[in-house]
Amino acid sequence: MSEAPSPAPPPPTLSAELTARVPQLLEAMRSVGSGLELHSTLDRICETAAELADARYAAIGVIDEDGRGLADFVYHGVDEATARRIGRLPDGHRGLLGALIRDPEPVRLADLTADPRSCGFPEHHPPMRGFLGLPIRVQGEIFGNLYLTEKRGGEPFNDYDLNMVRVLATEAGIAIGNARLYEAAQQRERWIDGSVAVTTALLSGGDADDALQVVAEQARRLSGSTAGIVLLPADEGGLEIAAVAADEPSALLGAVVPPESGIVAELLDGQAVFLEDAAGDPRVITALAHGYGPTMLVPLHSDGRILGALVTPRARGERPFTQTERTLAIQFAAQAALALMMADAQRDRERLAVYEDRDRIARDLHDLVIQRLFATGMMLESAQRRSVVPDVREGVGNAVDELDVTIQEIRTAIFALQQGPAEAPSGLRTRVLREINTAAVPLGFKPSYRFVGPVDALVGDLTGKNLVAALREALSNAFRHAQASRIDVVVDADVTLPDGRKGVRLTVADDGVGIPEGGRRSGLNNLKRRAESLGGDSRHGPGIGEDGGGTTVVWEAPLEQQHRDGT
Repeated sequence: MSEAPSPAPPPPTLSAELTARVPQLLEAMRSVGSGLELHSTLDRICETAAELADARYAAIGVIDEDGRGLADFVYHGVDEATARRIGRLPDGHRGLLGALIRDPEPVRLADLTADPRSCGFPEHHPPMRGFLGLPIRVQGEIFGNLYLTEKRGGEPFNDYDLNMVRVLATEAGIAIGNARLYEAAQQRERWIDGSVAVTTALLSGGDADDALQVVAEQARRLSGSTAGIVLLPADEGGLEIAAVAADEPSALLGAVVPPESGIVAELLDGQAVFLEDAAGDPRVITALAHGYGPTMLVPLHSDGRILGALVTPRARGERPFTQTERTLAIQFAAQAALALMMADAQRDRERLAVYEDRDRIARDLHDLVIQRLFATGMMLESAQRRSVVPDVREGVGNAVDELDVTIQEIRTAIFALQQGPAEAPSGLRTRVLREINTAAVPLGFKPSYRFVGPVDALVGDLTGKNLVAALREALSNAFRHAQASRIDVVVDADVTLPDGRKGVRLTVADDGVGIPEGGRRSGLNNLKRRAESLGGDSRHGPGIGEDGGGTTVVWEAPLEQQHRDGT
């Protein structure tokens, strides 16, 4: 007779403690996966893990890209006042946190202060003894470590705590992975929107300096940097700062990074440069990087042509740029460079159209207007000879003289119209006159002008270049917006600035409609930015029309220029 089979062992039963905590675990898992924003997800994981293990404190250390330290540290249970007194967050390079980075396995300690891997706490840190730490994996890779300390009641963390938190860490890894994907998509969308804004600004036909300012501002905003800086090749070699976006008015505008800098050579060779600490990097040979930490320097290149460089520095001590941010910055710079080239081509077409129109106007003035004035003058001279009334003869003679003066002025205007861009003379006085003669064509009249002091001898190249650009901006504003019938230009190289320094002052006054309330101020802001970059200032007030009608723009800068090389 065969032996009856032995009964199967009973199924394992959950302990009463684990059974009671399963609903809490399920609720914790639901809470962890309820959001998509990364930092709020990390905050929620810390809070949920502390509640699940009945811990007073919880934290997540996010491991940096090199896997040697912490890129971020999110905590729960320490109030903000205590956190400020503690100061700097852990970097994960030493102590128990560093050991968990090097050996990502669960650690449970009854007294972490007695562990030989511990290096103690900084001043003002709350006391902690019981410790539970374990890694968080995202798609199989270590994302960071979850730390719990100080179980309420003073008891050590037990096996149930470890198992529950291990399950939570698995769910946290999934939630973090989703949040990272969402954040990466949002980040790419922001950079794409920024590229569109830059392209639109550059192709809108506005001022080139304003367009470069948009590039700097967008780069600063998108990268979360302290500043956004655009560098363009300088005439004397190296790279010149052409636009700066920062909280405070910058004295960097117009400064030149010399060609001796190895970084300049790399950028002009089309290579991106990433600095962990710009202020302390030996490759930085100027004082421009003072106070800056992590910095991205990416070339503005398109179709094999290097147009300049884009710099986005963060303050010292701030987090370094991630690989994703570096890639997005390189793509943004390439798009901005393409937009710059398209804008240059567009301006070239517009300039060509203007030169063709100027050439036509010059021919018409010569072939039609001057010939008619000359014929009219001959008719008047003939009438003068036949007249026997002295007063009439005198009046006709005066009219003939006025016609001669008018013909000379028209010939001067024709000469100015026929000048090409390569014919620009080097003297400041002559460059100012050329701007005035050029503006006379769209204005329909020639602005009056006056020079005070030895302008060419006293005003340096950098200040002179900015003064001419300011004059061009002021005359352009008068033509486009002022509806003026009179403009007076004064360049005074014999003024004393409010701070006692010797300076040069440009004054452009008109009798137009003035600046309307709520009107655009981009041109005036550009004038002020140029002046402040040289240590000067720009302002505006009433004009020279009846009862102060119109606008007077005053632009001034010191004669001694200390910002040529940024040192």
